Amino acid sequence: MKKNLRVLALAASVFLMGNAVAETKEVVIAYQDMVVPWRYAQETQNLEQKTGYKVTFRKLASGADVIRALASGSVQIGEAGSAPIASGLSQGLNIQLFWILDNINDAEALVVRNGSNVKSLADLNGKRIAVPFVSTSHFHTLLALEHAKVDARNVKIINLRPPEIAAAWERGDIDATFIWDPVLAKVKKTGKTLISSGEIAKQTGTATFDGIVVNKDFAKQNDTFLTELVKLLAATDADYRNNKANWKVDSAQIKAVAKWAGADAAEVPASLALYEFPTLQQQASAQWLGGGAAKSLAATAAFLKTQGTIQTVLPDYSVGVNATWVRKAAQ
Repeated sequence: MKKNLRVLALAASVFLMGNAVAETKEVVIAYQDMVVPWRYAQETQNLEQKTGYKVTFRKLASGADVIRALASGSVQIGEAGSAPIASGLSQGLNIQLFWILDNINDAEALVVRNGSNVKSLADLNGKRIAVPFVSTSHFHTLLALEHAKVDARNVKIINLRPPEIAAAWERGDIDATFIWDPVLAKVKKTGKTLISSGEIAKQTGTATFDGIVVNKDFAKQNDTFLTELVKLLAATDADYRNNKANWKVDSAQIKAVAKWAGADAAEVPASLALYEFPTLQQQASAQWLGGGAAKSLAATAAFLKTQGTIQTVLPDYSVGVNATWVRKAAQ
């Protein structure tokens, strides 16, 4: 009898421990300073409320930093541009793209300083351009130069992260930058836009996007969490698309986006308007997770290899794309 009681007591303790583990599930999500509706959901802690997880948001300075954090295991989910995602997959990282955060469109642009005498891409010879290396803007900088038949070796391309670019611009250390908001809005005040990512995409047929990727092992063990995350992402984007009039400078939504992105609230509405945010149905379509994203990653990787940024190109990038949770969220 005592033996049975001990067995029951042990079973009860294991059960309680299991519940404790279940109740203290944790996830670290890396994000950047992009101006996107999802920042409002971060502020309201809706994800924590819906899932019961302890969610830690870690702000990193670039997509390359996010990919490194995923590789080290210090974060399980992260935001990155298509270029760093392509780079990470090419290096064999155990990650999958599961959400298109935004179609970058005109939200990234090459801005030249007033007085720099740069009127065309050809005028960039000998000039100093700052970009975060292995980023979407780095990729489009190189692609734009190639398309304009400008030898990138004759341009001084400097590797700086967004906060460093803002400081370098203020000091007058650089002639141009290819960057996104909130830094983009700042440099536009004393510079002019030479070309945007949206224009480069139209000229070359190669668009860029920001996405959210997950560690595959984490994904296998947290299926329900990812479904709820996707539902929340879709709902926040839909609220912005359908109710833009409510996303005013003094609204809770815009204040939250400004806070998390480190942007000026007065500039956020205009910044948001530069992006396109795919609907839940578009996410799973052939344009994005249903095939288009993999093709874009493959094209990006192939170009990065020609530039010596990466060494290997995968035969198929669809292995790094997973629409499972988008489909579940749409049910």
